[in-house]
Amino acid sequence: MKALILLAEGFEDLHFFYPWYRLREEGIRVTVASATAQVLTGLHGYKIEPDMPIHELNPSEYDILIIPGGSSPEKLRLREEAVDVARTFVEEDRIVAIIGHGAQLLISAGAIDGRVLTCAPGIRDDVRAAGGVYREEAVVVAGTLISSRVSDDLPMFCQKIIANLTAKA
Repeated sequence: MKALILLAEGFEDLHFFYPWYRLREEGIRVTVASATAQVLTGLHGYKIEPDMPIHELNPSEYDILIIPGGSSPEKLRLREEAVDVARTFVEEDRIVAIIGHGAQLLISAGAIDGRVLTCAPGIRDDVRAAGGVYREEAVVVAGTLISSRVSDDLPMFCQKIIANLTAKA
């Protein structure tokens, strides 16, 4: 199993590190991709060096796409290569897990319309405006889309990610 995490400067530290460690504990290979090869700093000062630039990756090599929150999704949605990766995962009906502001990248990919999901409270109107069906729940699993709201929801979010990957295997 292989997981892909898309990341940009200003990611929410817990939204990245919690799933990153949980997946690695399960023996899942995790690749972190960013628009640049530069070290990225989270909102709380933690740093991560991406494994590769987004434009070099092949989405078909990965079983799941994870999009952490913070201001990272807002930056990623301005990069066409990141939008293309998100769109590819959704169009191929592969697992996508988003938390917090992660839905912003899916909105730009045109992948929210008609989907049931949750997100950070600050962007729920954006999700609705893009045609998404917002639910005020800790985690929503709708087909291959796993969505979550905030850091407090991370234990349940990661449980759903692992359960969906296990079911796929």
